[in-house]
Amino acid sequence: MKLTAEEKAVLEGKEGETKAKIMQTVVEFGELFGATELVPVTTSGHLVTSFGIGLLKPVYRIMDEIIEAGLKTPYPFTVDPRPIDYQNVKCGILDKLIFSKIMYSKQKHYEEQLSKIGLKNKNAFTCACYLKEVGNTPKYGDVLSWAESSAVVFANSVLGARCNRNSGMLDIFGALLGKVPKFGLLTDEGRKANWIIEVKTTSLPEAQILGSAIGMKVMEDVPYVVGLDKFLGNELTDDVISYLKDFGAATASNGAVGLYHIENLTPEAKEFGKKLINKDAKVYVIDDAELERVYKSYPIMWKDKNAKPTLCFIGCPHLTFSQLNSWTSKIEEGLKQSGRRKVALRVIMTTPPDVKEKFEKTENFLKLKKFGVKISSICPLMYTNNPIAGSKPIITNSNKLRTYSKSRYYKDEDILKIICGVK
Repeated sequence: MKLTAEEKAVLEGKEGETKAKIMQTVVEFGELFGATELVPVTTSGHLVTSFGIGLLKPVYRIMDEIIEAGLKTPYPFTVDPRPIDYQNVKCGILDKLIFSKIMYSKQKHYEEQLSKIGLKNKNAFTCACYLKEVGNTPKYGDVLSWAESSAVVFANSVLGARCNRNSGMLDIFGALLGKVPKFGLLTDEGRKANWIIEVKTTSLPEAQILGSAIGMKVMEDVPYVVGLDKFLGNELTDDVISYLKDFGAATASNGAVGLYHIENLTPEAKEFGKKLINKDAKVYVIDDAELERVYKSYPIMWKDKNAKPTLCFIGCPHLTFSQLNSWTSKIEEGLKQSGRRKVALRVIMTTPPDVKEKFEKTENFLKLKKFGVKISSICPLMYTNNPIAGSKPIITNSNKLRTYSKSRYYKDEDILKIICGVK
């Protein structure tokens, strides 16, 4: 890798041993992937490690060393959601013991460490940091040092920023250095599509199932999606952003997609069109039958497959403001249909802290509260990592949560019927 004089000085320890070790790690990581140079990070970071698991002792030692060296990120960063919210996601005594004393015993300590190296604020805990209410929204062409697969794929695809799928700690190192290796999705060639996805459904596909189908087919490759714009249009409205957020999260978790292009809709597809498609690109046709095949292929991981669900998580990734309002209307209508005043089981809707504060000022928040729905900024994945909590019959409309836990996936319309008690 070709380094500038300034970068060589850092590597040689001119700015301290700790920064030199960070630079060495980033350089060696880049060289593994054929990077020829480092490029400047142009905006705030987003970290995937938000949980203070006691076993992550090396992380806390590295963080202490970073703090002792006086290093801070040039831009304030955001981080994935917190793993605990006892106020809105109540737990039994044994659950709490496992969460607080065994699993996330270092949570308070780790958050203090994050604050010392550049955490944005107390509301910076969300997987949807790119939403306007949160404010960590990269511009077209920005270079990022992010991890969190659903955030990376959104930034690359919907915003036209540039970021590879980094792992935990590499996101911190890149943010601290203000430099990341140039390879993969940071290059023009790496952003070209090697799959053409032809959407031939009779109506707008369920975002989570369409994303799942594409992710499982293309894995880490870049797909160019044709035919979806006839349902979504060619403008990134709030509803379209919500759809693409969930679609992208499913491609990234059910596969390993870091970038997708939607013809006539996403910024690079609008600018370059089919020039983004490699000549030897493969074709995958998705129609109604294919979506149903994918949906029916999901395994039921519950010990008792016929168990009655006791908890429903909606919002993985975190819900947008428009999604909260939309779900309120749907639940209100569903309860009228079933003749119920409250939902039939515990329902937790998760959203960024800043969106939660905004939503709490609306009439719809009072409606959801009356219906028995709780609003939280917790990470459902971290909740289900608890072997006791995660073994309960949990349902969700999140393909990401389904993939990383034993939660059972249902389509939106079916989730609505279950939580509203519609027969």
